[in-house]
Amino acid sequence: MEKLIITAALTGAEVTREQQPALPVTPEEIGIAAEECARAGASIVHVHARHPDGRPTQDREIYRRIIAEVSRRCDVIVQVSTGGAVGMSAEERLAPVTLKPEMATLSMGTVNFGGDVFMNHPRDMETFARAMAEHGVKPELEIFDSGMLTTASRWLARGMIAGPVHVDFVLGIPGAMAGTPEALMYLKSQLPSGATWTVAGIGAAQLPLALMAIVLGGHVRVGFEDNIYYRKGELAVSNAQLVERVAAISRAMDRPVATPDEARRILGIRAI
Repeated sequence: MEKLIITAALTGAEVTREQQPALPVTPEEIGIAAEECARAGASIVHVHARHPDGRPTQDREIYRRIIAEVSRRCDVIVQVSTGGAVGMSAEERLAPVTLKPEMATLSMGTVNFGGDVFMNHPRDMETFARAMAEHGVKPELEIFDSGMLTTASRWLARGMIAGPVHVDFVLGIPGAMAGTPEALMYLKSQLPSGATWTVAGIGAAQLPLALMAIVLGGHVRVGFEDNIYYRKGELAVSNAQLVERVAAISRAMDRPVATPDEARRILGIRAI
């Protein structure tokens, strides 16, 4: 099977410093965390921007600073979020795509998100997909529930997105598909031909689903956006600690970890 691609989701839009004191917030902190994760084995960093006070933002200039801070420290693929935070407009969420990052997320439907609703109107989804194609950005299709994967397959058949696609199964969000082995196996069985996939398990689901992905030939996302603990009751000391554990397990199972350029080849991104 292909080498393992590890994505580090460094910050997210929900976690606070009160919950996780090691959360990187500023562009410089995010750049440092990205470098640490690259050394630990990550080939992609998934980034959300924050204001200095910790509030989430999709400000284009803050994303520009984040990308610059990451790029001057390491050669990982920078994947910007177009999810932003619940309640942001589609125009706000799309802003960082105009910076032409190598990758960006593309959520494939609306989903209940804890006590909120993460809205993704079909017309906005199509706008995001067109913008990514225009700017040469590789989309990662975010799948929170099985119907979103059906939508992705329909879009692929209609030529609304180009194949082969790369998808991220985000499992364990309250209101969406459960973070269980059964859920992952079902979604894997429904993948479009030639698709690559990553799994992002939320909270306690992160490690067991990561292990399944290693065995099944998928890829893994870890990091503070999805889980702030190293084990039950023990906060992780850094994003890199979570990356390092998955990398060590994969190597112990004789599945090497991909470098950034190897990840680019696997995902069909032109090497820089």
